[in-house]
Amino acid sequence: MADDQAHPTGPQVPSWLADMGRRAARDSAPELARYAFPDTAGKRASAVLVLFGAGDDGPDLLFLQRSDTLRDHPGQVCFPGGSVRSDDRDAAHTALRELSEETGLDPASVHVVAPLPPLYLAWSGFAVTPVLGWWDGVGELAGDGDEIVSVHRVPVRDLGEPACRLQLRFPTGYLGPGFLVGGLFVWGFTGSIVAWLLRLGGWERASDAGRVEELAEAKLRYGGELPRPPAGGSDAAARLGR
Repeated sequence: MADDQAHPTGPQVPSWLADMGRRAARDSAPELARYAFPDTAGKRASAVLVLFGAGDDGPDLLFLQRSDTLRDHPGQVCFPGGSVRSDDRDAAHTALRELSEETGLDPASVHVVAPLPPLYLAWSGFAVTPVLGWWDGVGELAGDGDEIVSVHRVPVRDLGEPACRLQLRFPTGYLGPGFLVGGLFVWGFTGSIVAWLLRLGGWERASDAGRVEELAEAKLRYGGELPRPPAGGSDAAARLGR
């Protein structure tokens, strides 16, 4: 990727997203406390692109479905992203390069809003920098057919639906956010970032805090992609495929 693609001018960024980028950079983010680390220097570096778009139903977020055949995180829902390469200029460059490789989206159509403070995934040893981005939502996207089997745009308003949210209990006892929305099961690091941004953006609504599921059971139950609801369904329960 050419250097001039690392920070493209792209479409006009909505004021609410620019403001979110400023607030996210200084927010204590209790949703991400599990991934906080005082010093990520020397850790393996990677980046993910948290890409908001202009959808038909308001702003949406871009998610990728990983292949079930992968050794690492098979079948999981994630943001575009991957390891920093030696020729990457910065975290934004990495995130945009990975986006292009995984979905075919032209990096020049994306505006980088802000790189956020890196987070540490202790079990993999990666320091991950989330990068906020915006695009106008024009064009078809598809997975690369190898690592990424499908690409999904999920309206933010659906992610904020209380009926779409649950808490997941990890084997350690940690409770983390989960989402069953748009035919997807979103959890882990990706789910925590989503929960954080919903709060910052004012999209969070009161949810049933008593809805707790064991992670192992939830992974078996919801696994990869969930069944799609019948055409014409519009309520949250229908969007869950229930």
